Amino acid sequence: MIQALRNAMALPDLRRKLLYTLLILVVYRLASHVPVPGVDQNALQQLVGGTGGSSQLFNLLDLLSGGAMANFSVMANGVYPYITATIIFQLLTPIIPQLERLQSEGDAGRRKLNQWQYYITVPLAMLQAFGQARVLSAGGAPILPQFGFSQSSTVLPTISVLLAMTAGTMFAIWLGELISEQGIGNGLSLVIFSGIVARMPQNLQRIWAQSQTVGAGGVGMGILMVSIVLFIMVATIFVIVVVQEGERRITVQYGKRVRGIKMYAGGSSYIPLKVNTAGMIPLIFAQSFLTFPAVIAQFFVVGENQAVAKFAQGVMDFFSGTSPWYGLVYFAAVVGFTYFYTDVMVQQQDLPGTLKRQGGFIPGIRPGKKTAEYINSVYRRITLVGALFLGGVAVLPFIVDLFLQSNVLLITASGLLIVVGVIVDTMRQLEAQLLMRHYEGFIKK
Repeated sequence: MIQALRNAMALPDLRRKLLYTLLILVVYRLASHVPVPGVDQNALQQLVGGTGGSSQLFNLLDLLSGGAMANFSVMANGVYPYITATIIFQLLTPIIPQLERLQSEGDAGRRKLNQWQYYITVPLAMLQAFGQARVLSAGGAPILPQFGFSQSSTVLPTISVLLAMTAGTMFAIWLGELISEQGIGNGLSLVIFSGIVARMPQNLQRIWAQSQTVGAGGVGMGILMVSIVLFIMVATIFVIVVVQEGERRITVQYGKRVRGIKMYAGGSSYIPLKVNTAGMIPLIFAQSFLTFPAVIAQFFVVGENQAVAKFAQGVMDFFSGTSPWYGLVYFAAVVGFTYFYTDVMVQQQDLPGTLKRQGGFIPGIRPGKKTAEYINSVYRRITLVGALFLGGVAVLPFIVDLFLQSNVLLITASGLLIVVGVIVDTMRQLEAQLLMRHYEGFIKK
């Protein structure tokens, strides 16, 4: 791998792409430290270091934003509004015929769909910015004391916060597109990747600090805790790679085809069905779904009705991760969303229709409806493994907390899922570039 990296740096065009990608990621990380206007830094630090439901919710949002929430920067939304818009269009495409026609029109149709996704991203980014700022401005020590439309004096500060956070989201998406066009790898994935990896030094410091309070403390305990966390991370990476690369191959036979005056002999191939077809999306679905009740409950915590406020505080504490039952609910939500999103992806792929158009068939299975039923049954069986895997990835911090009395990891399991996927995808793109120039790539065959 080191020699392959040297070969990549020796080529001027590849070296330029690698350095360009690194430069864009540095720009993104610098922008992540620019706070929005009007932030009360003292209240922000109290919220970061707190242990209540509001602090748990804030830390969850900080995880989703790749650490940008710790400064409540203009990048606090990250690129998730665009990801949300993409997911919305994926779910609506089988339902709306016009979107389905655009998707089947090739590059022109996909560009049009992408343009519409950008349009939807702007209101989604403003809505997410308002929700985050409104939640964090409520309570005894709001981090944005001048936020809200209830008074005329706070209208302009509120608009400036919303515009700054929306502009930060669009700026992050633009940086990702620049990487995709002129750099190496998927730009949006690398933007999320940089936010996750940037948290490693901070998490390492927290692990070391918490180890001093366990047992006798000291340097030995710190080294032991760090070693255990590193072992967990390496073992998780191994499992992620095995499951992510796992697939069920279904044999496909092609009959003889006549094109013009030539006859082509039939052959055999296979359809690779991935164990984890849904990827990271079920985790995002589950996190968003379980965060929503806590966001809504936050508005009722400071109400005059004590019974309502107490109930809202309980809801917020539960869905902020402080309840011991939250892990089980999170696990069930991830498993359910995995099956749901996999079914959506399978319907969009239309593998039986593709086989029929190409003159292929599965031996022993009649084309058409029987083929669709067979593929769906295989997908549902292997999705069980993928769903349990994603559920285990989601609740790994809770499992670590049971044994180590600390849920701090260098990178969370869900973050590792993104990191491993981004690294493998980037390595494959580099390998393709090197093979074009007759160099041996990163991935050994």
